Amino acid sequence: MTSINFDAHTIVLLLATLLTGLTTGLCFTWNNAVTPGIGQLVDMGYLRSFQEMNRAIINPTFMIVFFGPVFLHIANIFLFRTSSSTIIWMLVASAVLYIIGVGFVTIFGNVPLNELLDKTDLMQASSGELELLRDKFEIKWNRLHFIRTISSILSFLLLILICLSRNNTINT
Repeated sequence: MTSINFDAHTIVLLLATLLTGLTTGLCFTWNNAVTPGIGQLVDMGYLRSFQEMNRAIINPTFMIVFFGPVFLHIANIFLFRTSSSTIIWMLVASAVLYIIGVGFVTIFGNVPLNELLDKTDLMQASSGELELLRDKFEIKWNRLHFIRTISSILSFLLLILICLSRNNTINT
């Protein structure tokens, strides 16, 4: 019979892993299906689609899933501060990857681009203005998002490795 010790350390680590994994899945899907798909649209279709998705994604569930790991990563570093140096360094690396590579890139890179797009009245823009806006937005947004995707994958992988290495919390 297998029993799992659900102490605060384990719960916070599992929550961080779960939410980081959900964010990783979102980033991966967006990078591999959403942006290539809407990238095939003409300028107006692309910009309207992106504008509507950016508006729809800002909701309580997204905010918890996307920004929750920031707080959980910090909590993990605090909770595991007496663990082995390998675990601590993996937690710190995972936190840095997530907080900087996902959080900061989002706040200081993707969000300003989203705001630029959101404040544009696409129905009043000429075809030349739409083309210029897309040129300003698309390549830069996709590059920043690629950084978020890679950072979230690496952060998630480190958390999985930490979970697997914590064999002292599972008794067989």
